Amino acid sequence: MKFSLRFILCSLLSLAASLAQAGDFHLEVDAGVEGRLAPVHYANSFGCSGGNLSPALRWSGAPAGTRSFVVTLYDPDAPTGSGWWHWVIANLPADTDHLEAGAGNPGGLLPTGARSIAGDNGEPGYLGACPPAGTAHRYVFTVHALKVEQLELPPRATPALVGFYAWAHGLGQASATFLGVR
Repeated sequence: MKFSLRFILCSLLSLAASLAQAGDFHLEVDAGVEGRLAPVHYANSFGCSGGNLSPALRWSGAPAGTRSFVVTLYDPDAPTGSGWWHWVIANLPADTDHLEAGAGNPGGLLPTGARSIAGDNGEPGYLGACPPAGTAHRYVFTVHALKVEQLELPPRATPALVGFYAWAHGLGQASATFLGVR
């Protein structure tokens, strides 16, 4: 019992230190005004007719020891029982501090070594918002700072697997949430 309590206390102290380090970690997403997602960032599929353009992202204040990043876009309100992964990029080099608008689209420029992971639509790259008509959904952009240079991912890695490794190797994360309404 003493070992378990000691392990739990050490784990909590480690987590607290990690969160304190990540306190200055900040993400800015150029995706709309007043927290509402702009139509150019909506999907052009699934019944939506947006521009499907991945927005520009900029981050700063990554925790000391950051060796790579993962970027995700997740809709926790999707009517699936498990949300919907719209965009996942793994293995962004540690010197990366932004992605230009369109970086997640076909032909978009990602830093050398970065890897686009298939989202829940089964295709790699950005898939914009498309909430069911008459509903509002939250779209959460997150950049994870990792303590490893790259994630060793199988060829058909899923967003859930990337998320598992991002949390296992994470030093901190920064998020920005936008509302999508159709």
